[in-house]
Amino acid sequence: MSIVIEQPVEARLVAAAPRMQSITATLHYDRRDPFAVRMTFPAPATLEGVDVCWTFARDLLTAGLHDAEGDGDVRVRPYGYDRTVLEFHAPEGTAIVHVHSAEIRRFLEAAGELVPAGLEHLQLDLDRDLAELMGDALY
Repeated sequence: MSIVIEQPVEARLVAAAPRMQSITATLHYDRRDPFAVRMTFPAPATLEGVDVCWTFARDLLTAGLHDAEGDGDVRVRPYGYDRTVLEFHAPEGTAIVHVHSAEIRRFLEAAGELVPAGLEHLQLDLDRDLAELMGDALY
């Protein structure tokens, strides 16, 4: 069974210009990091000219499909009937993208099949993680 899900999504960058540019971003879920999702934007769509990856809570993405959520660097909210807005706040500025809600739902369903919501803690090996942390502290 796979431990990673990657799903391309069409993201529309919101800019000052009236026309929005579409890019293909990728949503990632890895059961080794069961509480998080990542969204990667390709180099041509970023100011730095390199791939940019944002990591945030799977719960944030789930809740943001229905209500405005988040008060930190990542915020998610519904927009109209079929879109979800994701805002990414950084010192360099804010990126706002629209994604079809159905694509996000499909991604979250696949992640839920891999690790059901509420059972993420079963994927963690706290004893191993603590041993690694303590081992690093001893040297």
